[in-house]
Amino acid sequence: MSAKSLTIYFHNMMHDLIHLGFFSFDTDGVSVMEGDSVTLHTGVRMKQKEKIRWYFNHTAIARILGDRGKICTDVQCNNGTERFKGRLKLDRKTGSLTIRDIRTTDSGLYDLLINRVHRRHSSISNTKIFIVAVHDEMKRKSVKEGESVTLDTHVTKNPNNSITWYFNDILIAKKITGDQSKICTDVECEDGAERFRGRLKLNHQTGSLTIMNTRTTDSGDYKLQIRSSRFSIIRSFSVSAYNFMMILKKYICLLSHMCPVPSAAIYFPLLSSQGGRFCHFTH
Repeated sequence: MSAKSLTIYFHNMMHDLIHLGFFSFDTDGVSVMEGDSVTLHTGVRMKQKEKIRWYFNHTAIARILGDRGKICTDVQCNNGTERFKGRLKLDRKTGSLTIRDIRTTDSGLYDLLINRVHRRHSSISNTKIFIVAVHDEMKRKSVKEGESVTLDTHVTKNPNNSITWYFNDILIAKKITGDQSKICTDVECEDGAERFRGRLKLNHQTGSLTIMNTRTTDSGDYKLQIRSSRFSIIRSFSVSAYNFMMILKKYICLLSHMCPVPSAAIYFPLLSSQGGRFCHFTH
């Protein structure tokens, strides 16, 4: 049996023994939404002779073999596939694996094997298993001006998660790991602005963000960063706050063919039963 075949056989055997309960192992569940960028942390700093291998459902997808220059991801690995198609990134210093633009088909078991040289002729192996669940859920939010909208983290109560929110790349809210007193919103944050003026509410248990008394100027891109010792998640939301009367007037205007050429897009949830539709209007 070749060294490659022996490695695969040993890995599969260990996997079966783990699931039968013969060995304890380090495991963590990660719940993400389609399109997120998620990083699975190794929790180590790479040394010269350490080897790191990542598997997805028994298939090798990334590795670092002793020399940091010997790195492969996905199809570059011997028995890799094109499932991820350039969406994997391996950190040379830690071996942490980042999956960008994650898809529902990426749900499954991610196995991390770390081999450390213990003595001259012996080594120690550590195994971590990440159970990743990817949910297909709409991250576009539409809200009527004056009403509230909540951007959910979909994280259950976890004091070890650090939560950060950005609006158009400006920090607007954050929750520091395990400390409810270290919560800021809007102008309280270091580089925050007075755009929201007390209209933000951060759930101190889940980190979900509520925007109260919304205005059309609240429309834009919101970015969420979730970080723990095991994983990191980056998620984007698109929020559209609309003034119903303004949209109605412009819609009637367009129907009467008396408006200039349309140049802007507003998400109008009432025009379609299939989750809304983008209509183009001028300002």
